[in-house]
Amino acid sequence: MVERLRVLIGWASLWRPGWSLACLTSIRLLSTCLLPTRLAPTGRLPACLVPTCLVLAVALVLPACAPSGLVAEAARGQQPPVVTPRAAPAPTGPASVPSIWVPLAADGVHDPRGPGITQLQQPGDALAVLPPDTAGNMVRWMDALDSGAITPRSSILPGTEVRVREDDIIISKFGSMPAVKFPHRQHTLWLDCSNCHPAPFKDKIGANRFSMMAILNGEQCGLCHGAVSFPLTECNRCHSVPNESLRRQQAASRP
Repeated sequence: MVERLRVLIGWASLWRPGWSLACLTSIRLLSTCLLPTRLAPTGRLPACLVPTCLVLAVALVLPACAPSGLVAEAARGQQPPVVTPRAAPAPTGPASVPSIWVPLAADGVHDPRGPGITQLQQPGDALAVLPPDTAGNMVRWMDALDSGAITPRSSILPGTEVRVREDDIIISKFGSMPAVKFPHRQHTLWLDCSNCHPAPFKDKIGANRFSMMAILNGEQCGLCHGAVSFPLTECNRCHSVPNESLRRQQAASRP
């Protein structure tokens, strides 16, 4: 009889392991404490104890087999409630803001617990209205400047001389890549001459030796490009002059 109860509870363990463990513990107690004192000489359970064991088995196994809460609902003729997952909250802010513009509270620089965080303009709110780019901080700053979308101050201190140069310098000619056109205008609209000369660049044609390795290491042009200007992955923005056109110009200038 005890073995049959164990088999029955073993099947129940496939449904509710926690309850069946308690049932097996009770059966072990029954077999070790009660049954040895009542077994007949034949080794079989006396007939008087059979109803008691059956009642005990039903009382122990039924809670083990029934999932919690479903039996009561079925007894009342009701369907168990269906749990509907809660929808995610709708995103806030302009729909065109790309994910690269991290909110100030999550940028790792500003203190999200500080009271001033709510007084600052979010990057997405400020940058989404400017001419879009496909790299860097996703803004074409020269287009924003030329179109009047932004009008930064040309100087801070009164009486500061603002020098804007319009000439271009062609460097890295006749290499494996197209030549580089350095536009003075785009740089002097943002920077003063002293930002680049005499260091890191000497203000004399042919006096500087450019190295892509140095640039990739954050030197020379890499001081700004990849940091505050468009990244170095945009090769064609600098290497924009075909060498063949330079050869034709050189040939045409010969007497």
